[in-house]
Amino acid sequence: MCLGLPMTIVETDGMSALCQYGNEQRRVSVMLLSEPPVGAKILVHIDTAVRLLDDDEARLIAVALDGVNAALNDNDCGHFFADLIGRGPQLPEHLR
Repeated sequence: MCLGLPMTIVETDGMSALCQYGNEQRRVSVMLLSEPPVGAKILVHIDTAVRLLDDDEARLIAVALDGVNAALNDNDCGHFFADLIGRGPQLPEHLR
């Protein structure tokens, strides 16, 4: 399974950026993006920023990752996915 992390740019030189997610910092390539500024939220996959995120989407991804972590550690994870309880799977708009 491949996951992307929602990270925040701490500093950048235009080609790479020091980014943070929780307590972890790592340097990632930002060459696929058009010079994202410090403070921007980005989706990082295999140390490469693949797209910009708005604050709400970054928060939702972080909450989902916390839920997966809770499930993997045999902790209650239902509250992390409260928006999914009581409804069936839904296709993205572009696939309907």
